Amino acid sequence: MDLFQLTTTTEATNSQDEAEVAALREENRRLRKVCQALMERVEGDGSAEGAPYAAFERSVLLAEQVRERTDTLHRTLDELGQVNTRLLAAKAEAEAANLSKTKFLAAVSHDLLQPLNAARLFASALETHSLPENSQKLVGHIGRSLKDVEGLIGTLVDISRLDAGVLRADKSPFAVSTLLDTLAEEYRQVAGVRGLALHYVPSSMMIESDLALLARVIRNFLSNAVRYTEHGRVLLGCRRRPHGLEIMVGDTGPGIPEQQREAIFLEFRRVNQPHSANSRGLGLGLAIVDRISSMLEQPVSLASRPGVGALFSITVPYAAVPSSALPTRYTSPSSEIDDPLQGCIVWVIDDDLAIIEGMQALLSSWGCRVRAAATVSALEAASDGERPAVLLVDYHLGEHRETGIDLAARLQRRYPGLAAVVITANHEAEIKRATREAGMHCLLKPLKPLRLRMLLGSLLHKH
Repeated sequence: MDLFQLTTTTEATNSQDEAEVAALREENRRLRKVCQALMERVEGDGSAEGAPYAAFERSVLLAEQVRERTDTLHRTLDELGQVNTRLLAAKAEAEAANLSKTKFLAAVSHDLLQPLNAARLFASALETHSLPENSQKLVGHIGRSLKDVEGLIGTLVDISRLDAGVLRADKSPFAVSTLLDTLAEEYRQVAGVRGLALHYVPSSMMIESDLALLARVIRNFLSNAVRYTEHGRVLLGCRRRPHGLEIMVGDTGPGIPEQQREAIFLEFRRVNQPHSANSRGLGLGLAIVDRISSMLEQPVSLASRPGVGALFSITVPYAAVPSSALPTRYTSPSSEIDDPLQGCIVWVIDDDLAIIEGMQALLSSWGCRVRAAATVSALEAASDGERPAVLLVDYHLGEHRETGIDLAARLQRRYPGLAAVVITANHEAEIKRATREAGMHCLLKPLKPLRLRMLLGSLLHKH
């Protein structure tokens, strides 16, 4: 190739290279413009919908705020946790203090009721004496005042026992007459003082419940009926239902407004009767009834018409046991002539001197020949060889001594046919069950003289 051709080829190649370079420069310039336009659009556009970069910034800001608030929440939760821990500790301390209080009151009930029991025995014995009319009235006032105190203390002790969980049900079969005959006789006298008539419809049905707790329920019904009824009558009776026996207490009192029928079963709530002079009480009676009903799983019901009266009832399941297993039915002697208490020998064992003297005074006023002491040896020394018919023994006879049940069992082996009644201020179900299983009777303090007399009459009638 000659020089001319080489030069021509070189120029053509250079011209092509320059064209390509120019094209590349133009493409580069165009891309720069596009890039610049995009950058300007991203950086300059502030709308929420079309600003990816701004959205990114907001996301970063929100994430920071979430982190800060999460940290704050964690700190608050930690503080709440510490406060909650302190509250739980305070609650536990308060509950422990309350439980300690209720257990203490339940435990000291024996010491609370012991002197009250003695006072009731003395007052009941004094009522049987021939006294001037004015003195007889004073004795009656003393007896009623002691009964009011007994009711208030008994109510407080029952609430404490329920709160402390030391009150347990001891269900067993018994004739409903065992309970209602005694209550009818007692409240017939109470109603008579208020100028009211008590109508009692007896029943021979067998039921299964805790005798003492059920008595507490019916006694509250009767007390309220007498307390709030100014004139008319009180009814005590039963009605057979498919699932149990309904024990009812009705009255001709003012009735209970519908809006108060649930509230009266709460603590410290009473029917609003500001003009009644007999509406004393703490408003705890029906609260105790409600708790006992729940414990026994035996429902309470109320029917009332304002201005007409009220009817409270509790339904108790039937019990199927042979007639030979019926507990003693308490009966009241019809006259002094056939009164089995006249001249019968009754032994009383108690380690409290006031109780011994009170029992001697009361039983002697009923015509019994009483031998009372703190030990069996002292009783036998004073008995001149006479066999006792009935033994009344306290359950708690002091430390390091046998229980009243054990002592009674020992004396029954020595004196076959001896009827035994264990008397105690301890309402624990285990004691009542142990007494029943030993074939003995159990009465609770403060002792109700009428109940004791009716039980003694029934036991002596068997001999």
